[in-house]
Amino acid sequence: MPEVNSVCVYAGSSAGRLPAYAQAAAELGALLARRGIHVVYGGGDVGLMGVLADAALAAGGRVTGIIPRTLLRREVGHGSLTELVVVETMHERKHEMARRADAFVALPGGIGTVEELVEALTWTQLGVHRKPCALLNAGGYWTPLIGFLDHAVDEGFLPPRHRAMLVAADTAEAVLAAIERWEPPEVERWLDPEQA
Repeated sequence: MPEVNSVCVYAGSSAGRLPAYAQAAAELGALLARRGIHVVYGGGDVGLMGVLADAALAAGGRVTGIIPRTLLRREVGHGSLTELVVVETMHERKHEMARRADAFVALPGGIGTVEELVEALTWTQLGVHRKPCALLNAGGYWTPLIGFLDHAVDEGFLPPRHRAMLVAADTAEAVLAAIERWEPPEVERWLDPEQA
């Protein structure tokens, strides 16, 4: 596993129902900052995205937000980041976030968060990159998704070795520890990210 200098964090643009979600976002942001790990995220100043960024900045961290121009007003782009990159499309946003990251962590979030995580995981499965993907399962939020993936294995749609590419833990500390232990999967041929 290469050294992790930057982590892309996917997170909801709302805070969710449980206080545990915002607490996990704040803990992750602060922990990444204390460890000198660059935070890359969606650039918003609202919901868990804002909590993550604010906590990392308050702890002296470096935070880069990547936001499409069309969402800049809707998500209220964060005005105090180390860097805010404005792109034209969602695809550019995801590509730029992935390009800048050594690993991916999903905090609780909605369809967009799930879609971003699943794409990053698919890229690992296909060999587009060798980067770990992780779920921070705050308040048990991701437990149904974890159960679904295990069900997909049982039903023959997801090979166990591909299931093992996604790690999950209940705390920020445990997620980073899992990322540090992660081993790149065996893939027949690694792909050029530009061709993905």
